[in-house]
Amino acid sequence: MKLLDGRKGLVFGIANDRSIACHIAKCFVGEGANCGFPYLPGEKNERRVQKALEEIGVTNGWLMPCDVSKDADLDATFAATRERFDTIDFVVHSLAFADRMYLKPGKFAETPREVFAQALDISAYSLVATARRSKALMPKGGSILAMTYYGSDKAVPGYNVMGVAKAALEACTRYLALELGEFGIRVNAISAGPIKTLSSMAVGGIDEIFEWVEKKAPLRRNIDAVEVGKTAVYLASDLSTGVTGETIFVDAGYNIVGL
Repeated sequence: MKLLDGRKGLVFGIANDRSIACHIAKCFVGEGANCGFPYLPGEKNERRVQKALEEIGVTNGWLMPCDVSKDADLDATFAATRERFDTIDFVVHSLAFADRMYLKPGKFAETPREVFAQALDISAYSLVATARRSKALMPKGGSILAMTYYGSDKAVPGYNVMGVAKAALEACTRYLALELGEFGIRVNAISAGPIKTLSSMAVGGIDEIFEWVEKKAPLRRNIDAVEVGKTAVYLASDLSTGVTGETIFVDAGYNIVGL
């Protein structure tokens, strides 16, 4: 018996085969889950997601275009999900965006209003928007997972407005957990250590961050994205039925280190 046998849900955020969401998808499907994969609209993006899924051996994935900054797209995605699955058991929110021009050391104070608002909208509010729609498709409860990073709690040079957005995301996780708990819906976040993804490579000074974590983390290494996928399986399965509103670190222990 696999941990996610018979469970259905959505995995948001696959951009290519290096995306954390892609590794989560591989782990979910390996544990028996049936997944749908919303992607940023565009033929090029669709091809990238399809190729990424093929490379990890996912041949039965259901793809649908969805720009999470647009309510109409979210409405259409969840309507299609109801038609496809009827009900769902999980949603993975692995979404974040900020203008890379302002993801450089010394650039935070220069962040324009529109860049700040866009980062908060896509990286944090979209969790609220997806959770609201997910509730209607989770009559027997379920699990909602978000992805965050240590830069939400500590100032990491270059992470800038994304750190602020992730702090908001973590607060949203707690408030959603509080409100949705009575419906049997658990909401948690995974704080992953730095991983070489399309998003992380936009952060100025990312190579130094990798080097520093490898030097200072208790396990003396950076993490593998599969380790995040395994934790996601735990949070989506019955192994974690008493866990909600939490931010779980998967970072080789780096977050506990003071010096």
